[in-house]
Amino acid sequence: MAVKIRLRRMGAKKNPFYRVVVADSRSPRDGRFIEEIGYYDPNQEPSVVKIDADKAKAWIANGAQPTDTVRVLLKKNNIL
Repeated sequence: MAVKIRLRRMGAKKNPFYRVVVADSRSPRDGRFIEEIGYYDPNQEPSVVKIDADKAKAWIANGAQPTDTVRVLLKKNNIL
C-alpha cells in the first residue's frame, strides 16, 4: 500500500480550507484517509499552517511520501 501525506480540500466554494491527511494513494482526494495530522488555511493573511510534527515525522519514517505542496509546507514549518 503506497501511503501519501496530502491535502484534503474542505470549505465552501471559492473559499478553500485544507486538512493535511495521511491516505492511501489510490483513494480519492476527499475520500477515505488514515489519519489527520494538521490543517492549512490559505485564506488568512498570513496563511495559517498547523501540522503535528511528531505524527508527520513518524509517518515519513514509516515510508509515507508527502506530495509536492505538503513537502513545501513541511519545510516551512521545519519538520523536514
